[in-house]
Amino acid sequence: MKILLDAMGGDNAPLEAIKGAVKASKEIESEIILVGNEQIINQKIKELYGKENIQEVGKNLSIRHASEEINMEDIPTQAIKTKKDSSMVVGFNMLKQGEGDVFISAGNSGALLTGATLLVGRIKGIDRPAIAPMLPAYKKGLMLMDAGANTNCKPINLVQFAQMATIYLKNAYNIEKPKIGLLNIGTEETKGNELVREAFKDLKENHEAYGVNFVGNVEGRDAFSGEIDAIITDGFTGNVFLKTVEGFGKFVKKSLIESLKKNFLSMLGAITALPAIKRFSKKMDYKQYGGALFLGVKKPVVKAHGSSDEFLFYFTIKQAENFVKSNAVENMKTEFEKMNKKA
Repeated sequence: MKILLDAMGGDNAPLEAIKGAVKASKEIESEIILVGNEQIINQKIKELYGKENIQEVGKNLSIRHASEEINMEDIPTQAIKTKKDSSMVVGFNMLKQGEGDVFISAGNSGALLTGATLLVGRIKGIDRPAIAPMLPAYKKGLMLMDAGANTNCKPINLVQFAQMATIYLKNAYNIEKPKIGLLNIGTEETKGNELVREAFKDLKENHEAYGVNFVGNVEGRDAFSGEIDAIITDGFTGNVFLKTVEGFGKFVKKSLIESLKKNFLSMLGAITALPAIKRFSKKMDYKQYGGALFLGVKKPVVKAHGSSDEFLFYFTIKQAENFVKSNAVENMKTEFEKMNKKA
């Protein structure tokens, strides 16, 4: 298996991408190909590990040179069309031509969506691909879809997001009938804007034909109860939701540490509670869940967090390997076609 990593994408590229790739290479058999400026990557390799080239650090590591990079400020469609030798465009073309099995990037989300759609292509019948990260929930994970790819949606997009989430969770997590809910400001049918109300009506009336175990509207406060497997929303709301959850997790962790260090008695009590605190901290750390899957395109694509560090790149690379092993994209093609024939 070949994992393509956009070494120039993200706030901390290429340093953290390199470190994450090296860490992951020691635990997986797949080849990791860093796509980016070869001179810059090799210079960082020398600074970090004292080696002249990356294969001296890991035999399953290599570089594919790309002279340009797409920045966060770039206009997505324009960047994909004009920066032909950018690490993102080169990576997508390698994926399309079979030179890699999965592509990972922490770069410009809009450009990633545009590149995945224009260069790799959508699965037949899917109107818009979506970003689908896994989040921690009570005794299980929670899929959020969409988390930022589509800021303006139609009801059919939310319906298809529900279908794609169902197919992925069923095949990758062996959940026979994943519980799918719509993120809303209330549980009643009449709540929400026109988009959510129309999507609710369609899913309620046609959920069996769509192959979706629809449980209705879900308020944000109930999303992590462990009662649902995926929460569906448009990309604007989903991105706000995602970043709020990440920020609150950091707040809880920081506040807990400060409380435990407040005085001698707190510190003494923390010693006996340390194993439980570590388990809690690990569960709340979004880095443990890797990147976000890009569901709806013909080849496996993973969006890493824009501020990814060594450990988040490491977890994302391992997640990407499992994404390919689960045969998620091929299952998505087959199952989606069956669902819509039935519908």
